[in-house]
Amino acid sequence: MAEPVEEPSNRPSDPWGRIRNLTRKRNGSPTWQLVAGSAVLGLVVATGAVLAAGPWDNGQRKAERQLAAAADRTGGAHHGRTLPGAPEPAPSAPAVLGALDPAHARSAPQDPASLRTALAPLIGAPELGTRTTASVIDTATGKQLYGRAPATPMTPASTIKIATVVAALSALGPDHRIATTVRLSEDARTLTLVGGGDPTLSPAALKSLAASAAKTLREDGEDGEGPVRLTYDTSRYTGPVLHPISPNTNIAPVTALMVNEGRLDDTDRGPADRSEDPAGDAARAFAAELEKAGVTVDGRPRHARAAAEARTVATHHSAPLSALVERTLTNSDNDIAEALARQTAIAKGESADFAGARRAVTAELRKLQIPTEGAHLADGSGLDREGKVTAALLTTLLARAADPERPGLRHALTGLPVAGFSGTLSTRYQDAPGAAGLIRAKTGTLSRVNSLAGTVVDPQGRLLAFAFLASGSDLAATAEPALDALAAALVGEGGREG
Repeated sequence: MAEPVEEPSNRPSDPWGRIRNLTRKRNGSPTWQLVAGSAVLGLVVATGAVLAAGPWDNGQRKAERQLAAAADRTGGAHHGRTLPGAPEPAPSAPAVLGALDPAHARSAPQDPASLRTALAPLIGAPELGTRTTASVIDTATGKQLYGRAPATPMTPASTIKIATVVAALSALGPDHRIATTVRLSEDARTLTLVGGGDPTLSPAALKSLAASAAKTLREDGEDGEGPVRLTYDTSRYTGPVLHPISPNTNIAPVTALMVNEGRLDDTDRGPADRSEDPAGDAARAFAAELEKAGVTVDGRPRHARAAAEARTVATHHSAPLSALVERTLTNSDNDIAEALARQTAIAKGESADFAGARRAVTAELRKLQIPTEGAHLADGSGLDREGKVTAALLTTLLARAADPERPGLRHALTGLPVAGFSGTLSTRYQDAPGAAGLIRAKTGTLSRVNSLAGTVVDPQGRLLAFAFLASGSDLAATAEPALDALAAALVGEGGREG
């Protein structure tokens, strides 16, 4: 990235300049770099992060798409591009929750007046567009420290994924795993691959399922030696499979059976061409694995429900929901987000389609006493522009995830990208080294819609939740730094007294 051009700090095109003015001590000396203690805390935050760059929101600018495509791949669930000087990746992020220690909660909270002073020159930045709403709360007390139309519904883009994952964690629990099964008919002549809704099902998992099924057929003796018919069952999900914005490289058809999110290349993140028939492709790949395992498959796989009397002969479980949640947030993974919304619908007894998922997620948020007035959860991923939430809804969700009485929701915090280090924030905050590592946030980008919602460790060591929702900006390239500057102000000298 090219070095930023220095401009007068009062110019609209320099949100970081406005931050720099706010972060000067009374003697006039610059204090843009945070104190040593904060810098150390930033490293602790980043060291515990899931370092991954993932599927970008629809409308993400071209340079970031190219970065996603060019990033080194290390395989597995935790992967990504390590920036120069950044810590090595780790599988989870428990260290970032140090600010939830009760000792920090006993420290004096921020003065709302000083916070208003810090944010005032930034919230009206023209780079943000024509409309901006905001909410900042202290997660320990639930008290709102700053608000700008916090109850006004706005298009959230991918920040709606926070609502999706919190609802899933609440309804299913962090240890829930999604099962893909193989069932064998009573006459041992038909195998059915039954999709459970795991979009992360891998070729290796299909191979393992085929090996288990083949073993059962061999153990059945004579009756298990002939050719078998293969069917595949996607009945766990109902309704249309195409997202309202589909076809799109950001999301596959939403079906209960797919391999590697229906991608047609070997990537596991970023925009990619998708299969028009991911369930059929998965079944055909499974047939090939059966043949390799010594099972003769009669004809092509057919789409059919498993017979009620069929027995399960092989099962593959996804990673725990906690890991799927972290991957969803860190990578902004649209396919997993839609799957989690449908898993919530199934758990709540709703239809596993877009409408049922909307009802189920909304009901689960109300159960958690989240303010849902004016909200419309059109989908689980935020790709649908018809979705609406408020800034207060997002910050309340984050506060619930930080509640010591709700440890099952904690992964909604640990999965958030880390400023300057991981996921969709890995290339942001390069002009704000003092804020890097102290901010964890979910990004959101659609055409003329930009948002940022997450947590920040304030100068008193307390954990704040924030949400900034903006619309009307012509360029994400200018709106995103303005959003980043707002979050950075929460950790800078501008938020401190004296």
